[in-house]
Amino acid sequence: MTETAGDVRVLLEYIAKSIVDAPDEVFVEQLDGDVIELEVAESDVGKVIGRQGRTVRAMRALLNAAGIRAHKRYTLEIVE
Repeated sequence: MTETAGDVRVLLEYIAKSIVDAPDEVFVEQLDGDVIELEVAESDVGKVIGRQGRTVRAMRALLNAAGIRAHKRYTLEIVE
């Protein structure tokens, strides 16, 4: 894993733990290099997605901005 990928995981984990009610159940895992999977409790999925997907869209925008620096295009998937 590259250093930038670790930074991206830490960034997403920090943001997700700040949003949800159960921060102990937040896990961020990197799959296949460019796919990042965010796992939260079933009751917190709505908080991570946000109204009309605004929160997850903002998280994906941050992820894309971090990916530009590493010359990668990351994909964020949310898992219950």
